Amino acid sequence: MSLNTAHANDGVLLHNGECILLFCDNVTMEFHGQEQLDFLGQKKGRIYLTTHRMIFNAKDKKERMQSFSFPFVTLSDTELEQPMFGANYIKGKCCSQPNGNWTGECKYKLHFKSGGAVEFGQAMLRAAAMAQRNGPGYDAPPPYQPPSSNWYAAPPPAYQAAPQGYYGWMPPTHAFPASPPVNSVYMTDSPPPYPGINSAYVSGGNPQQQPQPGGGWGSAPPPPSAAQDNSWANPSYNGQPGLLADAKASEAAQSAYYDPNRPQCAYVPPPAYYESPPSFQQATGKKNQ
Repeated sequence: MSLNTAHANDGVLLHNGECILLFCDNVTMEFHGQEQLDFLGQKKGRIYLTTHRMIFNAKDKKERMQSFSFPFVTLSDTELEQPMFGANYIKGKCCSQPNGNWTGECKYKLHFKSGGAVEFGQAMLRAAAMAQRNGPGYDAPPPYQPPSSNWYAAPPPAYQAAPQGYYGWMPPTHAFPASPPVNSVYMTDSPPPYPGINSAYVSGGNPQQQPQPGGGWGSAPPPPSAAQDNSWANPSYNGQPGLLADAKASEAAQSAYYDPNRPQCAYVPPPAYYESPPSFQQATGKKNQ
């Protein structure tokens, strides 16, 4: 986790290729176990669940903690509390990233003043589990690295989840129908340094992605081992032959059908047949042999 690294121009700052799954404008956060002044007191603001992390942005411009980044790889003991009296809330532990403006470990509580703690908590756990499948769980949190370029206004796809969902899962946008205000989401050319639900991860903390030229909005193509999210593909990139098989696999995974009444069964359409049919001479030649 990193402190005051995920905000810009009164908005949220994302990595290249990262997008927002859920957004809530009325939450409070509390931290325990840290004596650093930035962590003291109750904090009001906005919460973002993205493809790679959870981000808190404070509403009070005088707040010492303007933003706090919670990469999935830094979270532990995440629980959804449903007290008999009082609103539901999410709690857990988080550890710092090297160079992230704080050190150590702390506990946090996230309260939803307008409801939605259950849906947000379930989506958070689901996204974290999916991200873990894209990278080894034993790696230590990678160090925070300042962006290598200036930030810029994020493209429209960054404001919401991919319309087709993620491998059969769709975030509960019915519980959080609002999107971040226009011109409040910004992005840098630096790719996420930790795994997400739509990008691959290499041991050591660096995804196999390269920064795009200034102003670009798509993430670089993932390596052959990654399932590519077409909604974030760079339109100027010409795919290599070696990625064809994985593109087919990704397409099949995204079009899989899941029946909640029969959780033990799933239907995945067969891969498309890309090979051209035989010519008349080839067909008749085989028949006459």
